Amino acid sequence: MATAKQLITRIEAGEFDGVFGRLYAHDAAVIETQRKRYIQTIQEFEECFGEGRDLRIYSAPGRTELGGNHTDHNNGVVMAAGVNLDIIAVVSKNDNNVINFKSKGFGRIDGIDLNRLEPVESEASHSAALIRGVAAGVAKVGGKVGGFDAFSTSDVLRGSGLSSSAAFEVVVGAILRGEYNNGDETLLSQVELAKIGQYAENVFFGKPCGLMDQTACAVGSAITIDFKDPTDPVVNKEALDLEGHGYALCISDTKGSHADLTPDYAAIRSEMESVAAFFGKKALREVNEEDLYHNIAAVRAKTGDRAVVRAIHFFNDSRRAEQLREAVRRDDFEEFLRLINEGGHSSFEYNQNAYSVHQPEQQGISVGLAVSQHVLQNRGACRLQGGGFAGTIQAFVPVDLLPAYRAAIDGVFGEGSCHVLSIRNYGAVEVTPEL
Repeated sequence: MATAKQLITRIEAGEFDGVFGRLYAHDAAVIETQRKRYIQTIQEFEECFGEGRDLRIYSAPGRTELGGNHTDHNNGVVMAAGVNLDIIAVVSKNDNNVINFKSKGFGRIDGIDLNRLEPVESEASHSAALIRGVAAGVAKVGGKVGGFDAFSTSDVLRGSGLSSSAAFEVVVGAILRGEYNNGDETLLSQVELAKIGQYAENVFFGKPCGLMDQTACAVGSAITIDFKDPTDPVVNKEALDLEGHGYALCISDTKGSHADLTPDYAAIRSEMESVAAFFGKKALREVNEEDLYHNIAAVRAKTGDRAVVRAIHFFNDSRRAEQLREAVRRDDFEEFLRLINEGGHSSFEYNQNAYSVHQPEQQGISVGLAVSQHVLQNRGACRLQGGGFAGTIQAFVPVDLLPAYRAAIDGVFGEGSCHVLSIRNYGAVEVTPEL
């Protein structure tokens, strides 16, 4: 804990350069950018909440999906990873038992009264609901809560499939853990912070999300999440060093509209569940894969062919998520890339969420993947990610091809469409030189 003046002096002296390298990239230009960003955020805290206060800084990353496309809602296995875009929050405790939170570029939220830890109807679908919900979730598991003032800035791209809302939820949880629970990771582990974030989003915000986004943002690194018991998922974590293998992660916005795609998203889950229902089960995870193949003619007749191939995708991609983790653990990067490509083909061919059959003239994801394959020429890997039908694609690009790849994607979808990232091996944390 230090005053703004003390923190700025330490940042300017380079004391935070090591942690900036670990969180973002070991690159002089990136580190300098983060120095300026952190200093500006500290200064803006003081402009917003006053000078001379004791401050701490917290961070939570965005996330990207690596494997297990549309498997979580049927209790499957996914692989995801934290990325080096994050939300940072400069924080100081207050004595008012209220939370005041200003996010740069967005409105200021004042007076979240922690004496009231139940949903407030007028806050539904607003950030205030997430803040109150996280506080309620911390209290629910036996943690202490209290007031604080926070100023945050985020470079997690909204609407990019990188989960800006989940990063916000888990950074609020990390703040309460650090400020009022002595950083106790036994009571408030990274996975517990994720569950609390999901609780806030489900119960207070009013969105029935799963747990993948919050877990990836809270834990960081490359992780598999096994949803066999969705109330208590099994999380396994592995560090993934793209830079060491000479690769960069590119997330590219194909600029497709998500409007009117809700029925397409819903159909994936309902069709997978229709196959499960054929066998008297609620989710595909409860079905024996070989039973599907032994009964495939009858399942086709009952559910239709698309449901069948989507079920096949579920089994293959859940298994592939675990295989991806094993490849990372062995540091077998060629196998990792092969599995990424294989999963991408499965999403396109079997899960069939590269474009909407209701809007076949709009195929930005397909175009983006075709351009990616043309530039990569069998090097690296590419796939769609997230919900699909419109939105973002992911590519692992050799650094020598990075300028050409970025130029090609930006040439198709517009300047700034291709975002060059790396995997962040830290989740929701207090940012200190000792991290």
